Amino acid sequence: MATLPTIFVLNGPNLNLLGTREPEVYGSDTLDDIAGQLEDRGRELGVAIDMRQSNHEGHLIDWLHEAQAKGAKAVILNAGALTHTSIALHDAVKAISVPVFEVHLSNPCARESFRHHSFVSPVARGTITGLGALGYQLALDAAARL
Repeated sequence: MATLPTIFVLNGPNLNLLGTREPEVYGSDTLDDIAGQLEDRGRELGVAIDMRQSNHEGHLIDWLHEAQAKGAKAVILNAGALTHTSIALHDAVKAISVPVFEVHLSNPCARESFRHHSFVSPVARGTITGLGALGYQLALDAAARL
């Protein structure tokens, strides 16, 4: 039996708190809710979802490398606050040939000024911000169509 193409969905610091952390900013969906939505949509699109979350920058970098090594179709990355601070994530995304789609639940440009710069955006295939959990599904649709 042939295996489905895999899309990694990588989530950074504090995203394990979705649903309870500032729901007025991030919405009421938990990360498990989003994972379920993506798995359902992935089945419709004929792709497998490998959803992960870590509060540690190095894990995200290792997982980006793993996506490359395992021949992932794409990566959906919500790096959380590391978006605005991590040159190492920038370099990891730039170093792999797997297309990376940056997702943010809120619109960073409509928030505090320190959130206006992304180190990920310049090396991402595309960026979706401010659409809540729907942003993940839109990124999945785009990634599956590559």
